[in-house]
Amino acid sequence: MERSGDRQLAQMRRQLVTAGIAMLVVSAVGVIGYSIIDHGEHRLIDALYMTVITLTTVGYGEIIPMDNHPGGRVFTMVLLLFGAGIIVYFLSSVTAFFIEGQLKDVFWRRRMRKAIGELSGHFIVAGAGAVAAHVLEELRRVQRPALAIVPPGADTAHLGGSDEVLLVEGDPAEEEVLREAGVMRAAGIVPALESDRDNVLVTLTARQLNPTIRIVAMVSDTRNASKLERAGADALANPPLIGGMRLASLLIRPGVVTFLDKMLRDRDKNLRVEEVVIGAGSPAIGQRIGALEVNRLPGALLVALAEPDGSYQFKPEDDRTVREGETLIVMGGPAAVAELRRRWGGRRYTEAVSGPPGR
Repeated sequence: MERSGDRQLAQMRRQLVTAGIAMLVVSAVGVIGYSIIDHGEHRLIDALYMTVITLTTVGYGEIIPMDNHPGGRVFTMVLLLFGAGIIVYFLSSVTAFFIEGQLKDVFWRRRMRKAIGELSGHFIVAGAGAVAAHVLEELRRVQRPALAIVPPGADTAHLGGSDEVLLVEGDPAEEEVLREAGVMRAAGIVPALESDRDNVLVTLTARQLNPTIRIVAMVSDTRNASKLERAGADALANPPLIGGMRLASLLIRPGVVTFLDKMLRDRDKNLRVEEVVIGAGSPAIGQRIGALEVNRLPGALLVALAEPDGSYQFKPEDDRTVREGETLIVMGGPAAVAELRRRWGGRRYTEAVSGPPGR
């Protein structure tokens, strides 16, 4: 389905083509008309010259004299009246296309689509509201490739400039739009639309297109949580609930919340509690925790080891053997975490990050 931006661009192209054709037609009429009036006594270039000085209202001397051709003067007046209007239409169309940003928009859209086509293992955020903006900001800060799908007509100013975030305009619940966003190659998607109904549709469509994608959906009304789970959401987030829990935490454990806030807002370090999944083919499988030397990597700290059944071992012993499917819970900056994933993440992660960058 063609979206509003594409429709506007197609309309501008049609207008420019129409104006160009009209310009060619009136020019051809002028050349043919002056050639007939002159009975072929002058060259074709002279008829073209007469047409040009008439349409542009330059007013130079006549190459083909009109004194002996009364009908020629009538033709010139008619050509001038109709041709001048066509010239104005043509010039205004060209101005709108080039000066008012239409050409820039063409190249911007092409660059955007090319960059999105090169993404792999990225994250998709569906929505243009405050929640979507915060999700995109966090993904950018931890250096994870991401793009946003915004509904037609939505205000995208607070999502960041075009140099900061990739955008796809369209209904996030449509298969074509999700395919354009690379959902088949994406690692995860966040349906963060204002309506729970829309989030259910996005979740259902994304799950059908990519059965392995991780889906974390926003739910405004907890009564709709089961619907999102049945549609295929792996996890849910309720902003009012999270806000209430934060208020309670600020009330009873202010020191912890202050520490976490500083950690999250420090733009120089960007420290986060991250995870490194020990996937198939990882050289960490069968090794001891101590052999991974996580704590020796600058800016990294091993916090816990998560087992496939959901249980955790806080600060695991160095002689603990690592098994496939387990997850290292680490604290560190983006560079340190990326290095750990490169070393121990396994084939799936290596394939996901080895593609070309999105920008």
